[in-house]
Amino acid sequence: MVVGDASLDIDVLVIGAGPGGYVAAIRAAQLGKSVLIVDKSELGGVCLNRGCIPSKALISAAHQYEAAKHGEAIGIKAENVSVDFTKVQEWKSSIVKKQIGGVSTLLKGNKIQTFQGEVMFINESEARVFNDQEAPRYRFQHCIIATGSRPIELKAFPYGGRILSSTEALELKEIPKSLIVIGGGYIGIELGQTFAKFGTKVTVLEGSDTVLPGFEKEFSQLVARNLKKLDVDVHTEALAQSHEKTENDVTVTFTVKGEEKKATAEYVLVTVGRRPNTDGDLGLDLLNMKVTDRGLIEIDEKCQTSVPNIYAIGDIVAGPALAHKASYEGKVAAEAIAGLSSVIDYKAIPAVVFSDPEIGSVGLSETEAKAQGYTVSVGKFPFAANGRAQSLNATEGFVKLVADKETQILLGGQVVGPEASNLIAEIGLAIEMGATLEDIALTIHAHPTLGEIVMEASEIALGHPIHMLGKQ
Repeated sequence: MVVGDASLDIDVLVIGAGPGGYVAAIRAAQLGKSVLIVDKSELGGVCLNRGCIPSKALISAAHQYEAAKHGEAIGIKAENVSVDFTKVQEWKSSIVKKQIGGVSTLLKGNKIQTFQGEVMFINESEARVFNDQEAPRYRFQHCIIATGSRPIELKAFPYGGRILSSTEALELKEIPKSLIVIGGGYIGIELGQTFAKFGTKVTVLEGSDTVLPGFEKEFSQLVARNLKKLDVDVHTEALAQSHEKTENDVTVTFTVKGEEKKATAEYVLVTVGRRPNTDGDLGLDLLNMKVTDRGLIEIDEKCQTSVPNIYAIGDIVAGPALAHKASYEGKVAAEAIAGLSSVIDYKAIPAVVFSDPEIGSVGLSETEAKAQGYTVSVGKFPFAANGRAQSLNATEGFVKLVADKETQILLGGQVVGPEASNLIAEIGLAIEMGATLEDIALTIHAHPTLGEIVMEASEIALGHPIHMLGKQ
């Protein structure tokens, strides 16, 4: 690196070009700031390149393959249905490429400078950005750190060869004959279910007493039931201990309530969470920035760190590792830097699992609301009683709304069933606006649509359901 060179001036340095970083960069540019965004990998971060987008493409392909094989109930017969996995992967990659191109166009259109490389802080207002070709030094007024996260690696299951992280699983060249998934959270279940639909024999090892432990059991049990239909072996309260590799497979030793068991598969996929990218050569220690023992940067309601001109967003701060949370925080940070009064408010951040059936949740669950002292009104309406769901031949699941009984203001909502990932948005909007159950019930929903189920659930909570007998 060059010593003693002059610094280039920039208003805002953004470190990381994922859904948090690039959104922050664009918003800062819209507000009149000169912006440099730096990422050592492709634009779009994990979400676009190795997470949200490619995984949903594989999920979609698996869903369509499964539907083609099982259309007899509605009169569709297809013989010799097969998967050309090379074509599936090519299609997935084409989507990623288009999305990267879109982000690049947006950054250029907003006159944002980009640099592919790494960043190392020199002090609170200067940083070196570098790659193999160059290492310019920048002086910045403000900085937004958005370096994201990476899969947690277990000591007993180091990545490599037949031990996969989600990144390697998404890039497999062939459909594996068998797969052991360590971790039954949303990543493990999404990918495990996807490969099971493609024909892989899947085994899931989950340490809690249910898969998807972050959700109430009335939701996760529906997913567990469908895993069983796909012949997925699920072991709960299971702790993976060790493994033995051969040329063609891996045998995993695990315990269930102290009893030792073994399972063998072609590959092992480890999905036990993600670790924030705040270590390495970034140089946070030089800034005396407050960082937790878990590597999370401490921030205030404006995403401001303990170093006043530096902000942090996304997976490197507390809260769920969600792309849309990172994007939201990116906007708040950029607006705070520009002098606006924006602050973070997490009450209406949705969480979605693209399982089968899908799960969507926003706000408080019934259990959480009661724990916070609310007396609640609850409305629960099944997809099976909805005409559109029946015409889609997709009647599993329900919508559940939770409101404060005294004020009828909506506190939370959960959806398990078809299009839960889309239906949850209406509930999130209602929470954000402080809507009541009556507001939702009085909103005219088009017929026949799945969205009517949200209205029906509100009517049940109010005690006057139209399409169900009795209150529930």
